[in-house]
Amino acid sequence: MPIITISRGSYNRAKAVAEKLAHKLNYACISRDSILADLGEFHLPEIKLVRGLHDAFSVLERFSNGKERFTTAIRAALLARFCQDNVVYHGLAGHHFLDNVAHVLKVRVVADLEDRVQEERRREGIGANDARYILKKDDEERRKWCLFLYGVDIWEPSIYHMVVKVGRLSVDDVVDMLATASRLAVFQATAESRRRLDDMALAASVQNALFDFPNAVVTAVQGRVRIGLKAPEDQTDTIVTKVRALVEPLVATDALQIDAEPYY
Repeated sequence: MPIITISRGSYNRAKAVAEKLAHKLNYACISRDSILADLGEFHLPEIKLVRGLHDAFSVLERFSNGKERFTTAIRAALLARFCQDNVVYHGLAGHHFLDNVAHVLKVRVVADLEDRVQEERRREGIGANDARYILKKDDEERRKWCLFLYGVDIWEPSIYHMVVKVGRLSVDDVVDMLATASRLAVFQATAESRRRLDDMALAASVQNALFDFPNAVVTAVQGRVRIGLKAPEDQTDTIVTKVRALVEPLVATDALQIDAEPYY
């Protein structure tokens, strides 16, 4: 059975789709918020809250290399979860980290704007024009956030296998459609696709452990990790020793290669 990623906007019923689909398939259901909760220093209200995204750009500027640190951390956390298989993920752009992994069903769930407006009015006690403005602003902020972090336009339909609209189709209708699609042979895991995902997750976890070395290049092939970096010639041995110590909990010594080239 495949990993299923559901890209969603604010209040468009995708959360309900994800939860019902996970229950139907007996999958784990994980969300963007649950991933953020595991990120320690990035577990911040401005990044976590749906309507805090417009503040998140400046929040990352508090950190040295904040954008890179955040994407490295969230990539490692997501891929580690995906390796557990039988997962439905709902959030902004989880599918982005699964390029070249065959056993993934990538879905975008949208809803009719006027239906969302009515729900927003009920929830916030505001007029239709105000609700429509807020929702459109939320959607645009999410789009900008994903473009900023990942260079991905979540409104582009070609990056998904399916784009489905809740409205005339009920949540249950969409769940049934996705459950059927998840059983197609093209989305089933193979030994090759599992190895590919395991290597991606391993490389991501090593990259995350090496954030003090942002220029390190990490690759993993069949469980063997290669790290390439540059270092001042007189500090090479010290740096290699530090790098090795950082990744020892993740990679066996005989599966690790560190290539340090001197600066010129």
